[in-house]
Formats: sequence, C-alpha cells, structure tokens
Amino acid sequence: MSLANMTGPDWGAPPPAQPEEPIAPVPRVSIQAFCESPDVAAVIQATAEDRRMGKAHVKIQMGGAPAALEAYRSAPTPNVLLLEAEGNSQAILGQLDQIAEFCDPGTRVIVMGRVNDVQFYRELVKRGVSEYLMLPISIRSVLSAISGLYNAPGTQPVGRTLAVIGAKGGVGASTVAHNISWSISRILEINTVVADMDLAFGTAGLDYNQDPTQGIADAVFSPDRIDSAFIDRLLSKCADRLSLLSAPASLERVYDFGEEAFEPIVDVLRATVPFTVMDLPHQWSAWTRRTLISADEILIVAAPDLANLRNAKNLCDLLKAARPNDSAPRYVINMVGVPKRPEVQAQHFVDALGVAPFATLPFDPGLFATAANNGQMIAEAQASSKAAAVFDELARAICGRTDPRKAPSKSLLAPLVARFRRQPA
Repeated sequence: MSLANMTGPDWGAPPPAQPEEPIAPVPRVSIQAFCESPDVAAVIQATAEDRRMGKAHVKIQMGGAPAALEAYRSAPTPNVLLLEAEGNSQAILGQLDQIAEFCDPGTRVIVMGRVNDVQFYRELVKRGVSEYLMLPISIRSVLSAISGLYNAPGTQPVGRTLAVIGAKGGVGASTVAHNISWSISRILEINTVVADMDLAFGTAGLDYNQDPTQGIADAVFSPDRIDSAFIDRLLSKCADRLSLLSAPASLERVYDFGEEAFEPIVDVLRATVPFTVMDLPHQWSAWTRRTLISADEILIVAAPDLANLRNAKNLCDLLKAARPNDSAPRYVINMVGVPKRPEVQAQHFVDALGVAPFATLPFDPGLFATAANNGQMIAEAQASSKAAAVFDELARAICGRTDPRKAPSKSLLAPLVARFRRQPA
C-alpha cells in the first residue's frame, strides 16, 4: 500500500507556510545608520520607506564605524544607531568601545556584521548592544529589530517627560517650557511633543504661531478613544522634530478634571515620543499634583520675590517627600533685574531650597515681547542672546546630554549595560 493511498494528511506535501509574525509600527524616534556597503545602505533605505517607519526620522551615511566615531565627537547620538561593522570580532569590539565614549544615555545600538560566533555575541551584550544582525540583512529583519526595541513585552517606554510649572502665576513658566522644548528638538535633535495642559488659558499655540482645530481637549474629553493613532492625529507640527498638543484656550467649557484625567494621554506619549514637555497651569488640583509627581523631570520657574520663594520651597518639599528615589526638582529664577523693583536675592533661594538655581534669566522685555508677538522662540528672535544659551543648557541638562566636545563620557552605553548585567550570562 502506497503512502498516497493512506487516509489523513498528504505526507508527501510540504508543511503549510506559517503566517509571518506581525511587526508593530516604530515610534517617533531618530535613527542613524552608518554603512560600509551600498547593498546594506539600500536595504536600510528601503526599510525607512516602509509604512511602519512613517513616524521615524532615518538618516543613512556611509563610512561605517570610523564615520560614526567622527560624527559623534561633535554631535549627539540618536535614539537608535545602526552600525555595519566589517572585520574580525576584536576589530569590531574595539570600534564599539571608541564609539561608546561619545554615546548618549538611552541610545540603542544595532550592529550588523558577518562574524558568527557565540562568544562574540556575548561580548556585544556585555557592551550593551541591543541586537546583532548577521549579514546579509533583509528589510524585514531590520524592521523587526528596530520595532522590537520598543514593542517587545516588558520593554520600557521610549519617552521621558518633563513637567514645567510656575511657582506663581505670571512668572513665564510657559515661555520657559516652550523654549526648552525648542532647544531639545533643535539642538539635541530629539523628537519632542509639547503638551499644553492649561486648557483655559494656554499660550503654546500663540508662541509657536499655530492655530490647530484639534488638540489636547479632544483627548481628555474622549478617554475611550485615546490610543497612539488618535493622539497622532491631534498633534500639530511646529518644526522638523517638534509637535504640539495644543490647548483650546477658550472658556466655552469648564475644565474640572479627575486625578487621572491626563494619565492615558501621557502614557501614549511616553510610549511613542522620545520626549514630552508638559506645560502645567499654575493651579493646585489632584491632577496637577499627580502629573508633577509622576514626571521624570520637574522644572519650577520662579520670580525673585517672597511669594515665589515660599511657593517654590513648598513645591520642592512636597515633591522631594513624594519622590524620595528621584532627582530633586530643578528651578530657574526668571525676570531678574526689573528696574526699581526690590528683589529676593538668589542666595535666599539657595538657603531655603538647599540647592542653587540652575540658571537665572535676565529681565529683557524687548526680546521676550518681540518673540511672543511674532510667534517665535527666543533662539529665532535673537540666537546670540543669553536667554537662548540658557535654554540650550537647560535642555542638555534635563536630557542628560552634555556637549561631547567638552566632556566626553567614559561610560559604555550605561543604561543598556545596566539592563543586561541584571540578566544571567
């Protein structure tokens, strides 16, 4: 009796093809690839054109590891670095060690090479490399590796959040928040979203010269609709790497919210955007308190008077108690040097808060008023001003990035190394 005459499955036929595992879209991250061969560059270019890469910013350069090392001596590293490395294992590891000296915290590295060796892979893991792809690569393998960095089970959210609040009304907290956001996106080339949470009187739309028809109110009043696609539709583009979730700035509705009203919005932003700046109104409610406490970084903006000193101290004391394992809130003193106005000296802030202000911003009504009336940032109105330099330095400090030309880091991709050290060998 032949097998062909037996009942049951056709034993001579190949097994049915298994459906390919779906690949999740890549979030709004910056990706830079340094290739050594045109074939690899062509595959990455084709990957960048895939629909699931629609939100990512991809830049491809030739030259491999030497070109990457030269580039990052004077520029911040991206969210994802794709590196084609030719040569033997020791040569590749040596190149990675050099690049690591200039690598910013949070950068995730994918290496592409031809070395097929378990010990070599273990050495890559020790150095914090996120993924190793054997050449030749395919569009699907590259896409799957990048997507897996942010969509694998248990993966930490891609984004960080900064909450900016004024110690008192009218101290320029929104102006500071908007200009820092501009610096983060422009100087550090990090994709950033500004969330204007002052729904009644928000000024982000005015400051960025935007008039979107939709914004954050559409999300907070429709919590059942909140997902990444919905939030993405509400964003308005202000610059190449800067988007705005604007406030309606109208009084047609009363904006009384529960404690967790903004959490779904922030969760989606954290999962899809590298950096979110939350511009909080000067009010004390359950949701503002919760938003402050849950932020990754906090910046308090104060003017040099007694009420601001008291309020800044109260905020710092509360936040330090509620966040014992986090860094203390930063603060800046704004509008210093108003003519004929008595001021509380910075040393009094130091004595009360226990830490010096990160910066003091001089009173410059001409510059700030011109920028506000023209819908510009300070760096656009006067790039050489002291205020523009302060905003750039604040952006670097808050994002944990320093100028690599001044102070190159000696650590090896520290966050990734720490993560892999917790895993068994």
